[in-house]
Amino acid sequence: MIRFDYARPTDLAEAVREGSGEQVAYLAGGTNLVDLMKENVARPTRVVDITRLPLADIQETEAGGLRLGALATNTETAYDERVRARYPLLSSAILAGATAQLRNAATNGGNINQRTRCYYFYDVGTPCNKRAPGQGCGALGEVNRIHAILGTSPQCIATHPSDMAVALAALKAEVRVTGAEGDRVIPFSDYHRLPSDEPWRDNTLRPGELVTGIDLPPEEFSTNYSYLKLRDRLSYAFALVSVAVAMRLEENRIAEVRIALGGVAHKPWRREEAEDILLGVSPDREAFGRAAEVLLDGAKGQGANDFKIPMARKAIVRALEQAAAGTPQSQTDKRIA
Repeated sequence: MIRFDYARPTDLAEAVREGSGEQVAYLAGGTNLVDLMKENVARPTRVVDITRLPLADIQETEAGGLRLGALATNTETAYDERVRARYPLLSSAILAGATAQLRNAATNGGNINQRTRCYYFYDVGTPCNKRAPGQGCGALGEVNRIHAILGTSPQCIATHPSDMAVALAALKAEVRVTGAEGDRVIPFSDYHRLPSDEPWRDNTLRPGELVTGIDLPPEEFSTNYSYLKLRDRLSYAFALVSVAVAMRLEENRIAEVRIALGGVAHKPWRREEAEDILLGVSPDREAFGRAAEVLLDGAKGQGANDFKIPMARKAIVRALEQAAAGTPQSQTDKRIA
């Protein structure tokens, strides 16, 4: 860890001023940033501690949804009665991630901004374009079991690690940010990036911008939903493949459906054309299989992770079946329902 300056602002304007410039990092729960700093992966010259900012509330929005404060913890969010009643998909996804101790410290803003868990990104002795642009991608042709099968580039095949973000993508949330140029709202589908030729850019935040909250829309999907997470072990493991499904049925026909995948790309993966082919049809395995094929069109394994393609296909169908039956995957009894 290198030496750094430290600031602890008490209001947003001060935080934005302190966050301007290069090599600056915002610190909230620190469950990811501190690890990266200890490993010399992140080397900020200034750390801006934002834990005193008034961003921890969860409150109703004028549109009828909920606004999740950026500094509300994952635990506070998952167990909030309004979230559990109206957005149980989000609660389920949060509880599928990390451990209770980490969820008690991790914040909503930090969760969606966490960095990849790619082995090569964390190991400063190996090449990684995300950590050090121009070095190359160490995962290509090497150990890549956990890596992406969709949306990759020759520059990077890393995946985004968040469970919460997958549910937020399915719910069509919006991210509220502030910076030197003022406030703006970013649709969740536009928040994270695919690697392209700039894999070091995880999201579309501008330099110095700070996440202040996440807005959930009025649509609740409180009955037909599921978050299915497949991993190497049942506790404290990142997804090999995860599926978030939000569905609405009318007279045993699919009136609306959202599907988002985790563990397979540099960002939560959605394709609206896969969802569109399910509209108006009866919820059955054959239809779900067709949607899975569209959602996974173009998927490409890297050798050691080839198994992810058939795994993802089966997981999509199973999660859709769980959602349609109103029997969401339990995050306490983690055997697949």
